[in-house]
Parts: sequence; C-alpha cells; structure tokens
Amino acid sequence: MRSLVFRLQHRYAPYLFVAPFVVLFLVFTLYPLVKSIQLSFYITNGPKAQIFVGLDNFRFLYSDPAFHQALWNTCIYACGSVFLQLPLSLGLALLLNSSMVRGRDFFRFAFFSPHLVGQVFVAVLFSVIFIPKFGLLNRVLHSFFDVAIDTKWLGNPDLVMPALILTSLWMYVGFNMIYFLAALQGVDRSLYEAAQVDGAGPFKQFLHVTLPGIRGVAVFVAVLSTIGSFQLFELPYVMLNNTAGPDNSGLTVVMYLYQNGFVAGDLGYASAIGWTLTFAVLVISLVQMRLSGTWKTED
Repeated sequence: MRSLVFRLQHRYAPYLFVAPFVVLFLVFTLYPLVKSIQLSFYITNGPKAQIFVGLDNFRFLYSDPAFHQALWNTCIYACGSVFLQLPLSLGLALLLNSSMVRGRDFFRFAFFSPHLVGQVFVAVLFSVIFIPKFGLLNRVLHSFFDVAIDTKWLGNPDLVMPALILTSLWMYVGFNMIYFLAALQGVDRSLYEAAQVDGAGPFKQFLHVTLPGIRGVAVFVAVLSTIGSFQLFELPYVMLNNTAGPDNSGLTVVMYLYQNGFVAGDLGYASAIGWTLTFAVLVISLVQMRLSGTWKTED
C-alpha cells in the first residue's frame, strides 16, 4: 500500500505543483485571448447582444479617420520615446558610469525614482506643471526665453503631444538608464585599454568598443520602449481630463480601444483594434531586431 501511494505521489506530484499556474493561465490569459479573437468578428452591444460581421470590423477600422488619428499620434509618441529618450538615457548612463562623478549611487536612484510613482501620479503632477500662467514650466520658459506665460500646453492641439513626450522623458529616461548602465559595466575594460594603445580617442572608443558591447541591451531597450509607447493610455487619459484632447490631438490607439469597448460598449470593434495593434507592434519589433543585426541570416 505504501509503495502504491509513493508511486502515485511520485507520478502526480509535479502536476499538482504546476496546476495553480496552469489554471490561472487558462482562465486569465488563454481564455481572454481566444474570446477576444472571437469577438473581433462580431458587433456587440454589451456582453450578450452580438451580431456576426466577419471581417467588417477590420475593414471599417482601416478606413476609420479616428483610428488613423490615434495611430498617427501614437507613432509620434513612439518616435519621441525612441529617438529622444534612449540617447538621453545612454548619455546619463555614460556619465554615471564614470569614476569621476561623485555620489553616483545617489544620482542613479534620483534619476530612476520617477518611474516608481506610476503614470497616474506623474500625469496629475504634470497637469499642474503645464497649467497656463501659474504652471512651473511656463514660468521657467518665460524667465529664461521670454516665452508667453499663458501658453496652453494641454489646450493647444499642436502642443499636446510635445507635452506628453516631455512628461514621458521625466518618467522613463532614468528607467532606461539602468539598463544601459548595467550593459556598460559588462563591457570588457581591456578593450578600452587596447583601443587607447592603438591611439583611439574617446569618440572612437565609444563608436568601436562601447556601442558593439551594449548593442544587445540597446536593441532590447528600443523594442521595450516601442512596445510601451504603443500601449500608452493612462498618461494622456489623466492629463487631458479623461478626454482625447483638443481635436483628438492626444488620442492614442489604446485610448481609442477603451472608448469603443468600455464607453460605446462595442467590445467586438475594440477587439479588432487590439489585435491590429498587436500585429503592428509585432511587425515593428521584428523590423527593429532585423535592422539592428540581432537576427543574422546564414550565408
């Protein structure tokens, strides 16, 4: 009897240990994914009223001006994240990786700490900073550059997206800096010594030693920033007072998904938006990895 119990325990114990994960994965991940694929072929009005429309949701999506506006705004924000955030993050990492800077641990934590407070808190904070006349940013710009103190950052369609990008810089530059800092500390110091012996200056050392040494992490950070940018929702939603801003200038793809799925109640169209966004992010990420040389074809 004991040997039978022992054999049963030995056979089924691993399944019992992994069962909680499998159940949670099936209920909260796999089932919602399958259900969202199914819903994308329906027009819905609440959880039960559904009409099968096939691919009409996707056809309407590709001709929808509001979706085009949301996609354009999201792409602008993503470009700001990649082409502004990452160079600033790398610059800070290079600076704080230098032994000439005192108090490096304090500055590392200071630059990283804005990421710890969350997007909603940052959105509320910068909503106050961008207030016309009494906002901190307008007063600073007026003091140094004689810019009009009543500039409406969140009320001007041309300034909404720059305001969101500036806010994201404060929040994410320090976060990405940590990745670059870890990568810089992993570069073999003997390569720099060999480059110095060959007469390479600081710029050539950066170009031929530092960049190749951190390429893998740089690609990872670029892909991660791109994915995060296309998922933008809380920051503009709170900063623009639960709206898309003037002339939909702050409308993002995820915000448009939220408006259709949870405000208008059409979960089918929202699912079509979500899967279109998923495939778009997948393609962009694969292109980034291919262009960066992460994937190399066999000769």
